[in-house]
Amino acid sequence: MPARKPDESPVYQLKVTLKGSKPPIWRRIQVQGSTTLATLHQILQVVMGWTNSHLHQFIVEGVYYGVPASEWDLGVKSERRVQLTHVLPQVKKRLVYEYDFGDSWAHEAVVEKILPPESSVRYPLCLAGKRACPPEDVGGVWGYLGFLEAMGDPQHPDHGMMRDWVGGAFDPDAFDLQSVNQALKYL
Repeated sequence: MPARKPDESPVYQLKVTLKGSKPPIWRRIQVQGSTTLATLHQILQVVMGWTNSHLHQFIVEGVYYGVPASEWDLGVKSERRVQLTHVLPQVKKRLVYEYDFGDSWAHEAVVEKILPPESSVRYPLCLAGKRACPPEDVGGVWGYLGFLEAMGDPQHPDHGMMRDWVGGAFDPDAFDLQSVNQALKYL
């Protein structure tokens, strides 16, 4: 079997911010332009800290991409073959990634730079980030704020219940860049 040709597509540096999070929860990543939206979904799950337990979609200039479901026929285009170079052709272009339609976690991804690939770098790569991902099923941004309030006050009536639900302590400022990049190696 012949060796795989190296991917020479440009590298997109994206800043991904969880919309409505204050202070902002964000990640800065580099992915190759040949990355499909389906693969970007997997990357975003890892770098943000989600568990891939819910539906998702991308919105680019009013066009919806995801996993089409014929029983709903919502006009969603398949994400499987759509590459970043096709939907984000230049710096400052943006897309919305929505995860978990019930909690409606909307992320904005903005192209900060388009760079030549470096042969010594393995992509995708997370360069930086701030703050922990909210727990799954916490109820969106508003539910997360209530969760943080309860977790931050041992006298809060929901403190014990929330602590048990999340499995112990929760540090909203935690972000482990090394662990994220280690997990990206398995994609």
